[in-house]
This record gives sequence, structure tokens and C-alpha cells, in this order.
Amino acid sequence: MPARFTPLVQGEIYHVYNRGIDRRPTFTDKREKQRALEVMSFYRFANLPIKLSRFLVLAPEKQFEINQILRDSSDNLVEIFAFCIMPNHFHFLLKQTSPNGISKFMANFQNSYTRYFNTKHERVGALFLTQFKAVRIEDEEQLLHTCRYIHLNPSTSYIVKDYISLRNYQWSSLGEYLGDISGSNIFCSKEIILSHFNTVKAFEKFHKDQLDYQRSLDKIKHLILE
Repeated sequence: MPARFTPLVQGEIYHVYNRGIDRRPTFTDKREKQRALEVMSFYRFANLPIKLSRFLVLAPEKQFEINQILRDSSDNLVEIFAFCIMPNHFHFLLKQTSPNGISKFMANFQNSYTRYFNTKHERVGALFLTQFKAVRIEDEEQLLHTCRYIHLNPSTSYIVKDYISLRNYQWSSLGEYLGDISGSNIFCSKEIILSHFNTVKAFEKFHKDQLDYQRSLDKIKHLILE
């Protein structure tokens, strides 16, 4: 694996992203996108007692028990502030909360999902580029704009046609921020982002009014996937 140009420092926040090799589709249907969310939610924790594949076949009451233990321990590799799963790439906004937390989380995420994808599609080999990209968030303005950039990605890529479709896009954290989803898909740390807005409606307006702004947003222009 090539050396990382950007060091990953504990306590810092990063925009982390990667794509499929040869830009190949990596999340091809709803079930695969849902699996990506399950992998993301599970492997944000450190010192896991079980692999996700085994966890998912446990009885619901046992899953609930393990989830409670993990959440009560507050022993995380990362805090997830925002995310978006796209057909051939993904974006995360992550705070590293333990030594090498982002690298460990990304290895777990990519390896676990690749095993699932390869088994389903009867293929072998790597699915994602070897080295994920990571850009450190330097100030609060960049934090907010990067969060919005991630949430607006389906619109920018023309996967959704309007704001209503964007809000209904199930594979990003926008719905969690707006209170549109519940249950196991809620796992983002939203307080820091939302503290910059008086209301959730103001946070929504920050997104809704700028559907076409993202492409010309000079502040984070360098973050767009090549």
C-alpha cells in the first residue's frame, strides 16, 4: 500500500472517500447499499466481540444485547458525522477517536463489504482502490460545507432530480439529520454540525437553497473525486 500523504491525527475530522476500481459499480442495489450502512454502523466500534456476518444471524434479542454493550462502552474507532453511499463510490465525514481509528475503520468497512459483495457476485479480488483519500477539516466553515457537499452528492451526480428526491435518498445521513429515519440506521454524531444552526429547518435550508451551488463551491473544490 502506498504511503499516506495526509497524516491521520487523533481528535481531528476528515473527509474520507474512495471509489471502485476502474470506477466499477460497487453498490448496485438497495440491499447492497443497506449492507454498506450495516457495515459502517457496526465497525465504527473498537474491540468488537464478533464479526458482522456472525452478528447478523444472531437472534434479535442477542443483537440488541451486543448493541447495548457497544453503545454503552463509548469505545469507538471513529465518530461518523455524515456519509453518502453512491453507486461507485462513497463519502464519509469522520472524527478519529482512537489511535489509527480511521485506518482501522476503513479497513474493516472495505474488507467486510468486499467479502459480502464478492460472495454475492461470485467474484474475487479487490473492489475499492487500495488507498482511500482523506482531507483534514481545517475550520468550522469547511466542516459545514463538506457536510453539505456530501449530502448533495446524489443531486450533483444527477442520481436524484430534485430536493424531494434528495431528501428521500436513503443512503446518506441527510435523512437522519432531518429526522426522517429511525431505528438501526441512526448512528451519526450530529450535535457539532447542528450546533451551527438555530433549528433543523435552518440546517435544511442550508442544503435546499444550494442544490446548484456545490459544483462552483471553491472552498471544497479540491475534494471532488477525480
